[in-house]
Amino acid sequence: MSPPRVAIIVLCYNGSSDTLACLASLRRSDYPQAQVVVLDNASQDDTPAKVREHFPEVLVIENGANLGFAAGNNVGLRYALAEGYDYALLLNNDTEVAPDFLSLLVAAAEADPQRGALGPMIYYYEAPTRIWSAGGQIDWQRGVCSMAGEAEDVGQYATPRDVDFVTGCALLMRRTALERAGLLDERFFMYFEESEWCVRVARAGMRIRFVPQARVWHKIPLNARFDKEYLAYYMTRNRLLFLRATGAPWRTWLHALILQDLRTYASLCLRPKWRKRSGRSGMRLAWRDFWRGRFGRLAE
Repeated sequence: MSPPRVAIIVLCYNGSSDTLACLASLRRSDYPQAQVVVLDNASQDDTPAKVREHFPEVLVIENGANLGFAAGNNVGLRYALAEGYDYALLLNNDTEVAPDFLSLLVAAAEADPQRGALGPMIYYYEAPTRIWSAGGQIDWQRGVCSMAGEAEDVGQYATPRDVDFVTGCALLMRRTALERAGLLDERFFMYFEESEWCVRVARAGMRIRFVPQARVWHKIPLNARFDKEYLAYYMTRNRLLFLRATGAPWRTWLHALILQDLRTYASLCLRPKWRKRSGRSGMRLAWRDFWRGRFGRLAE
């Protein structure tokens, strides 16, 4: 029996050097039945041409506009479903992978047909043994989605386990899960869409699995902070959209709005060490747009 077919979906918006490095690491993969698909969100740095030149085996789909993470990846997911692939793997273009990472993920998926989504151990590229994500967890009391293991000891996450969600940085999606739960919700544009999708998968009777032996390295700065205006906007608005989409109870809403958002906003305005940070106007726009039902890309 031939191994399951996997479509590896690499979405990019500029960053051609990162994309080429990611593809070079994928070329070293030991998995025999994978097709890499680069989805380009209208990059301005000739990414499609560079990929076609250096990686002729890769399928390039040009989206023609910056569709964001959810809608951009949905183009690839529709392709994977139409072409009969058994799995689709979402992979950030600013990652590099171990040669056996996909074989390990698929083997874990094939071991249990109820595993609808699976994710690897993700390390910081700048600190190759430091964890960035060991699976995701949802605190339904506070309405917080967070990644386990960040900057913690690797040993305590060495055992595979079920988790609440897997980050879209590297997310293996079973075809059955996509058929039951649907595609990513394009209202999010970026952030929280994979968490909300994983909740739908779980509610459809399937499980989310973390596979630590599969390894990926993410080129995110070690000191990255979500304090830019557009990041504050998407993180604030989309967390509220996540709570609405998943039917969170009113106590969670109170905690999210009063104990977290308003406290954060007040700190940005009042605390001396926070006043120089960005984020205030982004949070205000996020609240306005959420209550007015304006989703998708932030209007420029």
